[in-house]
Amino acid sequence: MDDQNKNLILAIALSSLVLLGWMYFFPPPEVEPAPEALATETAPAGAAASSPSAVAADAVTSQPSEEANTASDAPRVSIESDRITGSISLQGGRIDDLALKDYRVTNDAPEIVQFLSPVGEPDAYYALYGWAPGSGLAAEDVPGANTLWSAPAGAALTPDTPVTLTWDNGKGLTFARTIAVDEDYMFSINQSVTNASGGTVSLAPYGTLARHGEPADMKNFFILHEGVVGMADGELAELDYSDVADFDMDPRDGSRSEVKQVETNGWIGFTDHYWMSTLIPAPGQAFRSSAKYDERRDIYQTDVVLPTVTLAEGETSEVTTQLFSGAKEWATIRAYEKGGIAGFLDSIDWGWFFFLTKPIFAVLHWLNALIGNMGWAIIALTVLIKIIVFPLAYKSYASMAKMKELQPEMEKLKERAGDDRQKQQKEIMELYKREKVNPAAGCLPILIQIPIFFSLYKVIFVTLELRHAPFFGPFQDLSAPDPTSIMNLFGLLPFAGPAPESIMALVFIGILPLLLGISMWLQQKLNPAPTDPTQQMIFAWMPWVFMFMLGGFASGLVVYWIANNTITFTQQYLIMRSHGYKPDVFGNIKASVKRKPNADQK
Repeated sequence: MDDQNKNLILAIALSSLVLLGWMYFFPPPEVEPAPEALATETAPAGAAASSPSAVAADAVTSQPSEEANTASDAPRVSIESDRITGSISLQGGRIDDLALKDYRVTNDAPEIVQFLSPVGEPDAYYALYGWAPGSGLAAEDVPGANTLWSAPAGAALTPDTPVTLTWDNGKGLTFARTIAVDEDYMFSINQSVTNASGGTVSLAPYGTLARHGEPADMKNFFILHEGVVGMADGELAELDYSDVADFDMDPRDGSRSEVKQVETNGWIGFTDHYWMSTLIPAPGQAFRSSAKYDERRDIYQTDVVLPTVTLAEGETSEVTTQLFSGAKEWATIRAYEKGGIAGFLDSIDWGWFFFLTKPIFAVLHWLNALIGNMGWAIIALTVLIKIIVFPLAYKSYASMAKMKELQPEMEKLKERAGDDRQKQQKEIMELYKREKVNPAAGCLPILIQIPIFFSLYKVIFVTLELRHAPFFGPFQDLSAPDPTSIMNLFGLLPFAGPAPESIMALVFIGILPLLLGISMWLQQKLNPAPTDPTQQMIFAWMPWVFMFMLGGFASGLVVYWIANNTITFTQQYLIMRSHGYKPDVFGNIKASVKRKPNADQK
C-alpha cells in the first residue's frame, strides 16, 4: 500500500471514528418531564433581603417568607407589541406571562411559543423586582415578591405606552416602578423610592429571574449550553443546571449559590436552546450577581443586586435596569450589543470553535438576507468556503495527480528493493524529494473539512435562524433531519415514513442522505479502485457508512456536505485534467460493479 493511500485511508478512518463516536457516546437522551410547578411559593431567595445581604450585609436585614396567591387571583396589566404578547401580574409586579408571536411551537401548528409563565403553571418562569430593607426598615416596609401594586385603570404596556406601578407602604415611603418595552424583546425597568418617613432609611434595589425546575423541553445535548449564562467584566460564564445545583450551601438563605461582584459591565440570566432571559444593569453600573438553587422548592434563580442607597427625609432615589426576554436572534442581540450591552452576542452558544462559528454564521446570515432562502444560502456558503481553501486544495490535488504519474516508477522501485523495506522507503522518499511531491498533501482537504464540518454543525444546531428555515418542497426545517424516507419512496406511496426520532428513521433514510452517499461514491470514482482487497473494501463501504451516519443529522448540514462533495468532485476532476491525467469516471464505475470470475471459471 503506497503512502498516499495509507494517509488517505487514515484520514477517512479518523473522520469516521470521530463521527461514529459522537453519535454513539453523545446521543440526545430522552427528555424526562420536569416536576410540576408548585401552586404556591414563598418570596424567591434573592428577592428576600437575605440575598442582597451579600451586597451590603451591614445595611440589609432578612425578610420573612410569606405565601403567595396563585397568579389567577391577582389583577394584571396586558403586554402587547408586534412581536410579543402577555401580561404583568400586579402581585409583586411580576413579568410572568410572555409569548413570542413570531415563533410557533411546531412548523405545522398555529400555537405560538409561550416563554414566561406565572406561578401555578407548569414550568413557572418569571422576572421579579423589588427593594431589600436596610437600616431603619423591616421586610414589610419594602415591596417584595407578594406586594400588590396599583396601576392606572385600563393601563396596557406597549412600545408606545410605558406603565407605571405604584405602592405606598403607609409609613412615608412611596415606591414607583415604570416598565417600558421596545419593538423587540427588551424591557426597561425604572425603580424609584421617595422618603417622607421623617427619618433616614437604607435599602437596595434588586432584580430576579426565577425558574421552577428545569425546563421540560431541554435538549440535554452536549453541543448545546442550556442553563445560566452571564457576563462579568468581560468574562463569560456558562453554567448547566447541574452545576448550579452543586454550588456550596449559603447558610443565610438555605440555597446553593455562587456570588460575583461586577465592577463595570455585566448581565446574567437563563438561556434555552432558542430563547433567553437576562437581567442587565446599566453600562458602568457596579452590582453583585448571583446564581442559585433552592432545592427545597426546586427553584433556580439569578439575581442582580445594586448597591445600597441611603435616603434622608424628602430625598428620592431611582435606578434603571433592563430585562431581555425573548428569542436569541443574532441581528437583534447584535444591535443591543452595539447599543452598549458589553459582550451580549456571546449569549449565543458559539462553542470552543467560536473563531470559526461566529464568522461562518455572520456570512450565512448575510447570504440568507441576500438570497432569501437559507438552503441556497448554505450552498452559497459552501462555494465561498471552497474558494477560500482552494489554494490548499489545489496544492493537494496537484500532489495527488503527481503521485499518480509517479506510480509506475514507484512500482519499479519496490520490485528492485524486494523485501528490503528500509531500502524501499529510502528510495521512495528520495523520489518524492527529487520530484517535489508531498505524500501527506492528499489528506489536507479532509483535515480542513473536519473543523469546518463541526463548526457548521454547531451553527445549524444552535442558532435560531435555522429553526423552521425552509428550503424547498418537503424540506421546511433545515434544523431537523430529512423528513423524506425510502420507506414510502420519498412520499410517492400513500403512507407516512418513520418518525424522525425513531430507530427506523436511521435505516429508512431520506433523499438527502442518499444523495450524500452517491456524491461521495462518485468522488471516489475519479481514481481506479486500489488493488489491495482491504483498501477496496474500505473504499467501497465508506460512502454508505457516511450516508447512514449523517442520515439523522440536520438537513441543512447534509445539504452543505452534498454541495461540498459536488464542488470537490468538479475541482479535482479539472485539476487532474490540467496535469495531464484524464480521470475515467465511467470506466472506474464499470470496473467496480463488474463481477470478478471465480477461480473455476478461469
